[in-house]
Amino acid sequence: MLNPLVQIFLNFDGRCEEAVEFYRTALNAKVDTLMRFKENPEAGPCAPGDENKILYSSFRIGETTLMASDCHGDCETAFQGFSLSLTMPDETEAGRLFAVLADGGQVQMPLGKTFWSPCFGVVSDRFGMSWMVSVMP
Repeated sequence: MLNPLVQIFLNFDGRCEEAVEFYRTALNAKVDTLMRFKENPEAGPCAPGDENKILYSSFRIGETTLMASDCHGDCETAFQGFSLSLTMPDETEAGRLFAVLADGGQVQMPLGKTFWSPCFGVVSDRFGMSWMVSVMP
């Protein structure tokens, strides 16, 4: 039986570097790798204007590694059908991160008490990424 490794890979439409920097400052993400299209040792010349776009990045939020890139060519990024979930140790930290993620984004469900958590909310950040922020009881 195979034991696959499932990882998160996000595609941003020309805003990958901005997103990685936002997550670095907002969520204390640790950037492991950031490679531009022009740095690809195996590819020929890239399309004009794509040289500084991000071919590949890898960063960690807590113990989770995420990968991301800019779309190659014309594409429209739409993060739909899933959310990334942040579990925080207390309501103060949950509220702080929720506010940072909501800056330039959209609150979908304000932070509040639920039957499963003393503090839970859903927000889409400025890149359209949906985040569920919660505190475990």
